[in-house]
Amino acid sequence: MQAIDPRTCLPDDLDEATLVGRVWRGAPIGGPAIVTVRNGHLHDITAHASTMADLLEHDDLHELVHTAPGEDLGPLLPWLERSIDASPHTERLLAPCDLQMVKACGVTFAVSLLERVIEEQAGGDPGKAREIREQLHALIGSDLSSITPGSEAAMTLKRELQERGQWSQYLEVGIGPDAEVFSKTPPMASVGFGAAVGLHPASRWNNPEPEIVLAVDSRGRARGATLGNDVNLRDMEGRSALLLGKAKDNNGSSAIGPFIRLFDYRYTIDDVRKESVHMRIEGEDDDFVIEGASHMSEISRDPMNLVEQTIGSHHQYPDGFMLFLGTMFSPTDDRDGEGQGFTHHVNDRVTISSPRLGALINRVDRSDAIAPWTMGVRALYRHLIQRFPPPSGAAEF
Repeated sequence: MQAIDPRTCLPDDLDEATLVGRVWRGAPIGGPAIVTVRNGHLHDITAHASTMADLLEHDDLHELVHTAPGEDLGPLLPWLERSIDASPHTERLLAPCDLQMVKACGVTFAVSLLERVIEEQAGGDPGKAREIREQLHALIGSDLSSITPGSEAAMTLKRELQERGQWSQYLEVGIGPDAEVFSKTPPMASVGFGAAVGLHPASRWNNPEPEIVLAVDSRGRARGATLGNDVNLRDMEGRSALLLGKAKDNNGSSAIGPFIRLFDYRYTIDDVRKESVHMRIEGEDDDFVIEGASHMSEISRDPMNLVEQTIGSHHQYPDGFMLFLGTMFSPTDDRDGEGQGFTHHVNDRVTISSPRLGALINRVDRSDAIAPWTMGVRALYRHLIQRFPPPSGAAEF
């Protein structure tokens, strides 16, 4: 595996980026803290915003992040180095979200749309995927990116495929008017930079999904962006769409980080629309290497349309939410045998990166073998009460 240079895990324009995140602090703090990056150092600003959800609600967000007094926790690079495969109580980076619900959008790229249809028709059997892929390409081609979801052209294609018996629930959300938006994982459950991601022990066909993740506040404002790995169990979801929750939400199945880059005049939602997200998978036991990229310019639904389909009069998120925007990367390279396609091995290293968001690095393991999830919302609030005791006589949580 390539050596990890922590400097490459930060935005190329670090001096111009406004970054916020979360870290685990050792004794005497002994818990999570909200941080920002200033001049290459981490600063603890938890006294001014006790949770990331609180921080992102501020109308004067940038003024608070740039000027609020905070304890200097030292240079950033050693924090990145310590975070790689850190033990549970080591000072390290955490996922940069806390109370926000983690939502995800599926089949937002034409390539991933076809792969979801292949999973469904293969019934979770990777050995059947190649034959079905060839059949689908012959029938409808390999590029659906020119079709606007919900358009008359999309509905015409739908009618043609229905007549041929080739319509799919994945095509419905891929080119129909309604996006697929599902609940990826609960608040506090995502892992951060350097942590292990988890695969359900029953899965034999799985892959990472490199994505951009929007940080959205309770009013539906996209306040910033970061990187994410929406770990995907292709065999489990392919057997039945009703297994989506079990396939998507397991210990360590959501990785987000390293930081949220706040939107400002230097970096906006328009920059997200032009981002390219790169991914590299390196195998420890077989020297396997695969690389790929997702280009946001090829997404079939605008990121803000996905936000609007998630939050509104139909559904509120009082603590905000993190929104995975989807991926076009579906690895098909054979790894364990001809026609078997790609699947993870334990101890694979996954690097998801983009020039202006940095890099998210995680090691792959089984979800029942990685550190259990113990820091939930109640534990967070117990920690905050201990760190910032309420005034005498004040009501407790």
